[in-house]
Amino acid sequence: MGKRILQRRRGKAGIQFRAPVRGKVSPVRYPRLGPESQGMAKVTALLDERGRSAPLAQVGYGDHRFTYVPAVSGMSVGKQLAMGVGAPPVPGNMMPLAQIPEGTRICNIELRQGDGGRLVRASGTSAVLFSKANGRAIVRLPSGKSMQIDDRCRATVGEIAGGGRREKPFLTAGARHHAMRASGRVYPRMRGIAMAVVYHPFGGGRHQHPGKSTSTSRNAPPGRKVGLIAPRKTGRRRLPRASVEVQR
Repeated sequence: MGKRILQRRRGKAGIQFRAPVRGKVSPVRYPRLGPESQGMAKVTALLDERGRSAPLAQVGYGDHRFTYVPAVSGMSVGKQLAMGVGAPPVPGNMMPLAQIPEGTRICNIELRQGDGGRLVRASGTSAVLFSKANGRAIVRLPSGKSMQIDDRCRATVGEIAGGGRREKPFLTAGARHHAMRASGRVYPRMRGIAMAVVYHPFGGGRHQHPGKSTSTSRNAPPGRKVGLIAPRKTGRRRLPRASVEVQR
């Protein structure tokens, strides 16, 4: 009898599949200030955190208080940043979406007011503030998707630093292994059809093929729940008969 398949082991959420906590600096979030607050901050240090693609900036504000935010391109130690209402739309400044002009590139966007920043935090990414109306802001994300967000949510003007960091190739398998492990990802990934029959439902056979439908029921047992889980559509997309006649 074969051992449990990889998907089933990962679903158990064992310690070997979790992102390590060592090497983490601190939770990354905006300063805990009121929606109408304003002030100045200073970049006191630039740090690298394990498992994070973008560098972190240690920002000091108030009376010996500081927080960590994703660094923006062009940010350096000692740079002064403006926060809150009335801040100019200069790269690095943190302000509500209502105060940012339309068409500006932004990053580290709050999904809900006061959550500290949730969207567009990977290295080299930025979103575009498309439009604002009726207390809502339409933001176009790097994926091309548009999202409506409360214009009281905060964002940082500019682009996340470290854009060319992922363009450097992994020269050895060991370097990629350590990079994936720092993020809690499995590497290398083995294809199911390349496994033996006792290790995966798609394994075995004279050739590398699943041998059965890759669509799986949502209620399937853990040892069989691989492939396309409860897909909405399967097979080739067919046009309606009326559209086919128009094309002819």
